[in-house]
Amino acid sequence: HHPAHTPIRKTPDQPSLERIRTHLSFSSFKALRGPAVKRPVLEGTLLIAHFAVYFGGLFTVLSPGKALAFVAVHQGLFGIYLGSVFAPNHKGMPMIEEGERLDFLRRQVLTSRNVTGGVFVDIFMGGLNHQIEHHLFPSMPTPALGRAQVITERYCAELGVPYCRTGLFASYATALRHLRSVGEPLREAR
Repeated sequence: HHPAHTPIRKTPDQPSLERIRTHLSFSSFKALRGPAVKRPVLEGTLLIAHFAVYFGGLFTVLSPGKALAFVAVHQGLFGIYLGSVFAPNHKGMPMIEEGERLDFLRRQVLTSRNVTGGVFVDIFMGGLNHQIEHHLFPSMPTPALGRAQVITERYCAELGVPYCRTGLFASYATALRHLRSVGEPLREAR
């Protein structure tokens, strides 16, 4: 269900996975001041406890060098995992050109793809395999995204809006083909 008639545009530079991970940690603390967090004291305490237990436990059972090595490997693997969850949903999908005007529905649906695959994919991707619905309804609980997907796809079909849904390995293949085509000018310049 790829929107083949929509041109693929160059993906802008993306932040590194390390910066995404660091940004997620800082954003968690920053969000405590926002209105969306219902219990900021409890959530702040849990965040601090998480970091205290994580780093305290590592530096208690491992030497400082081994603890730092563990953190580096752990965060590196976590970055690979995040990339394997985020990349299949957007890489190779149309980008919105500067000045291009799309309504909210089309902006979300045309630039995202859902990844199918059943319960395994739901667990592996933490619900982000329903990327279109995640963008359309950001506050919707993850378990409801699958039910919203059926309604959203049907509604898009009624409007004639292309709705992209593909399997996990096909989404990786599409993302890798896109990254290869984007990197072609760099290979030619060598």
